[in-house]
Amino acid sequence: MTAYSDLAAHFDRAAALANGIGILQWDSDTMMPKGAASTRAESLALLRVLHHNMATDPRIGDWIAASESEDLGPWERANVREITRSFTVDTAVPADLVEASSRASSRCEMAWRKARADADFPALLPYLEEVLRLQREIGRVKGEKLGLSPYDALLNGYEPGGRSARIDALFDDLAQFLPGFTEEVLEIQARRPATPALEGPFAVEAQRQLGLELMKTVGFDFERGRLDVSAHPFCGGADNDVRITTRYDESDFSRALMGVLHETGHALYEQGRPQDYIHQPVGQARSMSIHESQSLLMEMQACRSREFLTFAAPRMRAAFNGSGPAWEADALWRLYTKVERGFIRVDADEVTYPAHVILRYRLEKALIGGEMKLADLPGAWADGMKSLLGVTPPDDRLGCLQDIHWPGGGWGYFPTYTLGAMTAAQLFDAACRADPGILPGIAKGDFAPLLAWLRVNVHGQASLLETDELLTRATGRPLDASVFKAHLRRRYGGDMEHSAAA
Repeated sequence: MTAYSDLAAHFDRAAALANGIGILQWDSDTMMPKGAASTRAESLALLRVLHHNMATDPRIGDWIAASESEDLGPWERANVREITRSFTVDTAVPADLVEASSRASSRCEMAWRKARADADFPALLPYLEEVLRLQREIGRVKGEKLGLSPYDALLNGYEPGGRSARIDALFDDLAQFLPGFTEEVLEIQARRPATPALEGPFAVEAQRQLGLELMKTVGFDFERGRLDVSAHPFCGGADNDVRITTRYDESDFSRALMGVLHETGHALYEQGRPQDYIHQPVGQARSMSIHESQSLLMEMQACRSREFLTFAAPRMRAAFNGSGPAWEADALWRLYTKVERGFIRVDADEVTYPAHVILRYRLEKALIGGEMKLADLPGAWADGMKSLLGVTPPDDRLGCLQDIHWPGGGWGYFPTYTLGAMTAAQLFDAACRADPGILPGIAKGDFAPLLAWLRVNVHGQASLLETDELLTRATGRPLDASVFKAHLRRRYGGDMEHSAAA
């Protein structure tokens, strides 16, 4: 046995434990009885401590050092790089802090479900204060080890190499662009004839069957995954067992359907990771911005295109026995590209969505940095919504209680959504330039050309390359917000209006 083979075997075992945690967490979020919450929290806390102990095993440092003298291939060298990265961070966090954070997050998630339903932020406050206190401490100890601020240390866990200084510049630029552009789009859409309304109700089972059909169309492998229901749509599960969820509304099928396609984009990435390294750190997704790019590429770039909706329109009509102008492809395209100011991030359109993320990014950075008190969050949230989106939420259910990320311990995560949107635009643009058959294929329900390009350039690369290198190799340039802005202008702005008139 070589040092590298010992290292790889150790992480194979760690992955088996992580897979068990993933399925238990999925069950907690979908179908676990409420009465099992405390028992499940104890189980997950213990399993996470065991996993943390494996990830911080002192032998890892010895194996890393010994493997440096071994003749390794590019994937193995990259695996050692990824293991070194995680080992450096994980050994900075004491096991008792990991356990305390897991327990606090589990308690807070359950409290959030009731507080959100009741629009009662004060009821959540003591639970969330404990989660925030522990996240600050985790950020502090990681930051000391990495030479980073506490916030950047937390961000690094989701976006390796990501820094808030770069994000500040990108988001400040978007924050200047979006309000005026949103006004322009709303004026354009107001000049159109009214889009005919789709008449419901839309039976949940019919929505589910349509979602399953379109998941298959875009390439989801049902031998290695499934679709379920949860309060907050997500993609989770385990290696080769990818679980995605959505939530249904009988008065509006459009949101659940696009939620399914969004999570399917995540799932395709998970299902496309290289099997030879799927249990190793190098075989994991590169970063959360790349992960989010795959969901937004599928939902926003591909499935809200005229081409896809031309293909999907007759299937939607058949699913709900629809008839009339509202079910024509052009009307459905206008429905799926409608821009409006709203309160809920997960229901936001492509134009206003980044503003939701910028708000959360600014708030969580201030909270971690101690520049803002958690009790002031509802007011700061309302002020930010008014400034960035022009709306003020009527209660906290539609405001600061809508997301599970902070109660669940996901601090430093939010900016990856909009980084992902910019990355999605850049990848889809590059894919369509590389293969002009992609959009015509989508118009016929053939996603094979697009999926093939993604398998080679993104999914199959896993964590072989750093994020910037992966994007540069795939698209010919590093992340460039101008590609995202150009996409928005083409689809929603004056360019779109002139094209439609022609």
